[in-house]
Amino acid sequence: MTRLFEPRAVPRTAPPPETMIEAHGVSRAFGSVRALDSVDVSARRGTVLALLGHNGAGKTTLVGVLTGALPATSGRAVVAGFDVAAQPREVRRRIGLTGQFASVDGQLTGVENLVLIARLLGASRKAARARAGELLEIFALRDVADRRARTYSGGLRRRLDLAASLVGRPEVLFLDEPTTGLDPSSRLTLWEIVEGLVADGTTVLLTTQYLEEADRLADSVTVLSSGSVIASGTPAELKARVGRRTVTVTLEAAEDTGAAVDALRGAALEVTAARGAGTVVVPIEASKDVATVIRALDQAGVEAAELSFGEPTLDDVYLTLAGQRPQHLVPSLSGGPAA
Repeated sequence: MTRLFEPRAVPRTAPPPETMIEAHGVSRAFGSVRALDSVDVSARRGTVLALLGHNGAGKTTLVGVLTGALPATSGRAVVAGFDVAAQPREVRRRIGLTGQFASVDGQLTGVENLVLIARLLGASRKAARARAGELLEIFALRDVADRRARTYSGGLRRRLDLAASLVGRPEVLFLDEPTTGLDPSSRLTLWEIVEGLVADGTTVLLTTQYLEEADRLADSVTVLSSGSVIASGTPAELKARVGRRTVTVTLEAAEDTGAAVDALRGAALEVTAARGAGTVVVPIEASKDVATVIRALDQAGVEAAELSFGEPTLDDVYLTLAGQRPQHLVPSLSGGPAA
């Protein structure tokens, strides 16, 4: 039986590549404005590559180059093994794209939108309706299938838009800020759908300004600023660049804060913050240092009500990068996506 997410059969002259998205020294200029400057990215089959950056960083421009919507000024882009500039038709046959805003026809019903796209892709009427039915089931849209798309909520329209991008069973899916403006429940639903697609072998390039989105979905992350790559790696690798883990100590008695700070510093531990009376934060190099924290407090007669162990987050990565480039990243990234 055909799997729901099985990529459609497309003639090839060579085995499918393992690296599905590649950009080598890609630049793109709009007049005197250099939107991309020698960008390198890559993503392997069945993984998620997240592009992060402030508004105007070049994320959407890079998606445009990789999908063939925009020609590169210089450099080379390869998707699913085909050169985007030299073989655009082959690339288009293998990709799906969901932009920042829903692109479905509001005057058509949900099922009519999907059938229309399938027919435009060459499917017979019967095959088009069958594929539409599969996608309506996958995206939990059966109950609204016969309603005009203009009556859908934002979350339903985004799900229909994503379903539309999958009608042709793409090998590579480009999601340009797909959860912009969605409520937390709708975002969670889309995340679960993306995870299912990737588990089934689809390669996803995701642009986002939600840190938690990248942390949950991405196998690799590339951070763009002013059209250039300023950091790349797995989420864990980027977090490791930030520095150490931390122990946050909540004291039984707030008045013991000063004694706790003195005791910890006396044990050669650095106290980086006192989050108000009664709480101190201690960076540590290894988990064994937690015992040092407890021992220092015990010897000083300071009672700890709670200890929490924290790993660096992508928020910390952004703060570190923002310290290197203060004009970028923090304003738009810290508050969620902007237009």
